[in-house]
Amino acid sequence: MKIIHVLSVALLSTGCASVSVPNAADPWEGFNRRTFRLNDAVDRSVLKPAATLYETVVPKFARTGINNFFENIADVGTGLNDLLQGKGRQGVSDLGRFGLNTTLGVAGLWDVASKVGLEKHKEDFGQTLGWWGVPSGPYLVLPLFGPSTVRDAPAKLVDPSLLYSGSLGNGSALALRATDTVNTRANLFPADKVVAQAAIDRYAFVRDAWLQRRKGLVYDGHPPKEKPDE
Repeated sequence: MKIIHVLSVALLSTGCASVSVPNAADPWEGFNRRTFRLNDAVDRSVLKPAATLYETVVPKFARTGINNFFENIADVGTGLNDLLQGKGRQGVSDLGRFGLNTTLGVAGLWDVASKVGLEKHKEDFGQTLGWWGVPSGPYLVLPLFGPSTVRDAPAKLVDPSLLYSGSLGNGSALALRATDTVNTRANLFPADKVVAQAAIDRYAFVRDAWLQRRKGLVYDGHPPKEKPDE
């Protein structure tokens, strides 16, 4: 998982940072730390136990299928944002992934597209705004949703998965969201071990690693040095 790689790099570069260093991208640190503690409490009491039970009860092959299903839905948003960023070939490829996996992959339960050489990408509307020069703005920790920025937070509303949820009944949409949330949390278990090595200030470590990863995503791994706030 790419997030594990980023956290590991951040850990090595900070030398197990135990002292919080002020970050200019985080002017609302007091508010963000309180929200971080709230989210952490919810995670420890609800999400982590649910994800642990999920990993225990659901067989690995079934979890893989569930993960593929949600990743397939994400390919729609990725493909559309590819096109908005002018990445025509990549957009056609990602939308092609969705079509192939939805049909031959049985609603996305099997990732047929990767096996035939269609590379998977990650794009969202926040990245599209950043690609076109919209500044990220201050770092912002959202209740229940976690790390974001002033630019990226409202961009979460432009999410094709909301259209899928809207076309379902309330019960089905809630079940879909709950399953996605628990599956996502289970996928982050390896990251827990890396963050645990970050020593004293988990908040600063997660913030800096998230901002580093986000900047890399916006600029496809080649961020310009003259725009350090992105």
